[in-house]
Amino acid sequence: MSLEYSCPLCSNSLIKTANMLRCENNHSFDFAKEGYVNLLPVQQKNSKQPGDSLEMVQARRAFLERNYYAFLQHELGQIISDIAANNIIDLGCGEGFYTQALANNTQATVYGVDISKAAVKYAAKRYSNCHFSVASISQAPFKSYFADVLVSVFAPLFTQELARLAKPGSTLVVASPGPKHLKELKEYIYSSVNEHTQIEVPAMFTQTSQTLITEQVTLNFSDVKNLIMMTPFAWKFRPEHWLALEEKGEHSVTLSFYITQFTRDKSVAVAHI
Repeated sequence: MSLEYSCPLCSNSLIKTANMLRCENNHSFDFAKEGYVNLLPVQQKNSKQPGDSLEMVQARRAFLERNYYAFLQHELGQIISDIAANNIIDLGCGEGFYTQALANNTQATVYGVDISKAAVKYAAKRYSNCHFSVASISQAPFKSYFADVLVSVFAPLFTQELARLAKPGSTLVVASPGPKHLKELKEYIYSSVNEHTQIEVPAMFTQTSQTLITEQVTLNFSDVKNLIMMTPFAWKFRPEHWLALEEKGEHSVTLSFYITQFTRDKSVAVAHI
């Protein structure tokens, strides 16, 4: 498989030579032993170690290996299998659970991008059928109109960057929390739990379909702990919440996801958003 990255410093094409990528301005980026490449310049970092911490990545890997989210993974794979594509980008790929499912259902080249070095390291070490890079999804290291399909699973949506990356007429697939997703766990920390709403249609895209998938699962305390630790609200759980969760033992939890598809407008102009 060939690689088609752009230099994060000057935007010129990167050419693979030996164990590195290099552009015509002599900016070079080495491949790690796990197979990923770090394309995150210092000036694009918002902290010393941006993105998910190692602890969060380990919790996510442990939880996802239990296959509670396999029904979401399967749905995404089925969607991709019906789309003719050359290049697919998973924006905010994490440790690669969904990225490899995309690759298993297409002949396209699949790229996974995440700002967390820990997550990308885990992904590249396990899933050799994808290309992984450490990079910002708000300034992804690809040429404009490169992607036939963009996929976003629980990741922030940078609308102008989505419009820049997507070929006119291409597909954007977004997985986002459904109305009652994890409501039973949120009830431990919120007096009133607000339901998740549908995502807004990104500029220069048109919504073409939306599916809501839901499962009710029973989790033991270890699973619950890993699940919470991989969410944005983990920091809200205080010692007394963890104790209550542990004392209860098993928990019935709602897993609910919107899967929304969009088509990129035919115009090549990128809106200023």
